[in-house]
Amino acid sequence: MITFAKRSGLLTSAGALIISAALAILLGCTDPGQADPNGMSLPEDFILEEYATVPNARSMTLGAEGTLFVGTRESRVYAVVDDDQDMVADTVYVIADGLTQPNGVAFRDGALYIAEISRVLRFDEIESNLDSPPDPVVIRDDFPTDRHHGWKFIAFGPDDKLYVPVGAPCNVCDSEDERYASLMRMNPDGNELEIYARGIRNTVGFTWHPETEELWFTDNGRDWLGDNLPPDELNHAPEQGLHYGFPFVHGNGITDPEFGDSSPDGFSYQPPAQELGPHVAALGLRFYTGEMFPEEYKGQLFIAEHGSWNRSSKIGYRVMRVRLEEGVAMEYEPFVTGWLKGDGRVTGRPVDVQQLPDGSMLISDDFGGKIWRLRYGR
Repeated sequence: MITFAKRSGLLTSAGALIISAALAILLGCTDPGQADPNGMSLPEDFILEEYATVPNARSMTLGAEGTLFVGTRESRVYAVVDDDQDMVADTVYVIADGLTQPNGVAFRDGALYIAEISRVLRFDEIESNLDSPPDPVVIRDDFPTDRHHGWKFIAFGPDDKLYVPVGAPCNVCDSEDERYASLMRMNPDGNELEIYARGIRNTVGFTWHPETEELWFTDNGRDWLGDNLPPDELNHAPEQGLHYGFPFVHGNGITDPEFGDSSPDGFSYQPPAQELGPHVAALGLRFYTGEMFPEEYKGQLFIAEHGSWNRSSKIGYRVMRVRLEEGVAMEYEPFVTGWLKGDGRVTGRPVDVQQLPDGSMLISDDFGGKIWRLRYGR
């Protein structure tokens, strides 16, 4: 029991993208495997079970002692504990309340970092004080206050820097403030804030390859170019200083009808490693490094697709797998589906994925207010 404590470019690229989008839609309708009692479709021999009830569950991170910390886009941050180690949560603590869309959570050296829209907080020695959290330390409080794409995913990279995104304050625009539409990073104490990558409309999920330590991130494409334009993106950032196109170009060469003609002289951009479905709202992602899943899944990327909100025919509401070979995306295919029913009803919206030490995978669902655990077992 759980307790709570350029225009021409658009025209010339549209045909290829529509084909790509159609394939993505088809993939979304393909049953990847067996059905489970919750009405979900899973690969063979995988089992999906409820791990915890957490209202508006969004981004996740694990503490050193196994505590699962969960951010939200409401006001609270939670800590979820499996006291008896039976892989079902027993206690859910409210770590913080009254915050402004505290979506992002990260853990380092015993401390929980929480990202609101305009500031980052740190709660020291948090796992020893779940029932009486300490007052937070303000690490930095000068990020933009815009609510449009203002909520943040945060994570520490292999360089021990805290990565913090600043989304575009609009559907599509070119702001004079260079922080917008970027991914920034800073020291754990908030000093030496700098831009790592630009031209990113809104990333709410990023991770690092377990061997190369190179950054991979999702990016949500702009709206109001129709059902099938543009795609969401999976991007690869092997070094600092790259530009990913926004607002001038989207996907693999789709010139923006409003801003394409205004790109700066000498402009170049990094194309996506993989075009994702149009408007799927790709969010959290992780590389699988565990031992529980079959060998074919090791080193592969899993992406939570929150689901479309303004598409005439819904798409997303699933967890997808991107199969990589030597750092190149080879396949983009469904892994867990079923939150979007055949009649258009939605029962869940995946936000993030988090691997547990035993190799199973947690999936957060803010629509259903659940944390799901996916395990493999014959």
